[in-house]
Amino acid sequence: HYGSAEIIAGYFKKHLPAGKNAHLFTKWVPKPGPVTRDQVRAAVQERCTRLQSEKVELLQYHAWNFSNPFWLDALMYLQELQEEGLIGAIGVTNFDTAHLRIAKSTGVNIVSNQISYSLVDQRGGGEMADYCDANGVKILAYGTLCGGFISQKWLGKTDPTGEALPNWSLMKYKRFIDVAGGWDKFQHLLATLDEVGKEVDRSISTVASKYQLAQKAVGAVIIGARLGENAHIADAVSLFTFDLSTAQSSKIASALALLEVIPGDCGDEYRKPPYLTASGDLSHHLEDFPPVYEVTQSGGKSMIDSGTTWENLAGYSRAVRIGDRVLVSGTTATHGSISVGVNDPVAQTHFVIDKIEASLESLGAKLTDVVRSRIFVSDLKNWEPIARVHGIRFADIRPANTMFKAELIGSDYLVEIEVEAVIQ
Repeated sequence: HYGSAEIIAGYFKKHLPAGKNAHLFTKWVPKPGPVTRDQVRAAVQERCTRLQSEKVELLQYHAWNFSNPFWLDALMYLQELQEEGLIGAIGVTNFDTAHLRIAKSTGVNIVSNQISYSLVDQRGGGEMADYCDANGVKILAYGTLCGGFISQKWLGKTDPTGEALPNWSLMKYKRFIDVAGGWDKFQHLLATLDEVGKEVDRSISTVASKYQLAQKAVGAVIIGARLGENAHIADAVSLFTFDLSTAQSSKIASALALLEVIPGDCGDEYRKPPYLTASGDLSHHLEDFPPVYEVTQSGGKSMIDSGTTWENLAGYSRAVRIGDRVLVSGTTATHGSISVGVNDPVAQTHFVIDKIEASLESLGAKLTDVVRSRIFVSDLKNWEPIARVHGIRFADIRPANTMFKAELIGSDYLVEIEVEAVIQ
């Protein structure tokens, strides 16, 4: 990942004495769409070749679009390769809390989630940290120094634009700073870090990294380097030679309280507008998102199937479009032969709504076009967590809704949802 980074790291570990005890972790970021076992194996073997290693110690998977259920296939295939010994541990990157929960409750042994988590972007400190802490997942925090913005170099400087932002990283994190309240509030944060830094005889960057490293569920902070430009090695080593006092941590927290909260959950910057990327969109990452399901035509109707066995056996479509109206059949938390979110009503409800969203998108509609939803619950003890997920996913859509207690077909299913949409 990241160009020749794997090759350089692999050479370092294999051929240089200083690299003998290094642990090398990497990512896999496939294009959206279906994946096969062979494709996953080839991707992991490529990582091994580039790292000059017989196995990948930690393979971190990124999914571009959760309404495309094939991300779960990829994780299942990675777990098979872990059992085979080709992977040491499985992590994810840029997962939000809901989909980390889906993966864990479906049986994928995820040990880490690499997310943007810094003094400017505190999204990882809420629901994500609570879930990770309770479920044995470590947060690997990247963007800790906001591409170098959180440093002495930018203290007291004017708001940079244009040529003052010479690389993708600075352009990306300047967007985060703007959303978090702007340059003046950011300067106040830098001044606070500088004040604390003088008290402990450490740099602004080191103080910021130390603060993040102490947060709930954080297993590591990832401090970027550019060969020949910035290494931060001495600063990084000094992280383990001092502690912040309670008063110093409180002072930093007070400066953070003045910032605006970055909207959404972790990873949303790659999946929902406004895209907090260098370009403000996904143009330098992806060309497009292919439809999840193939559309067939019959008698003026457009139809899609999701591939479940019963669609053919019982003679129905996952969704049907007639004119501007789209009707989605009762949908449960299954994907192929996989039972998703076992015993977890929250995970199942999120996955069901993902499948519904994929069905709508395949027929030219959006989740925002939904005007009617019906929820069927097998056990009334689960009605509230299911309703709350519906509230999160449809918060600004507000369709007409009815919830029923029903005996669902299949003992693993805790919830079934059907929707109607009118394309606006």
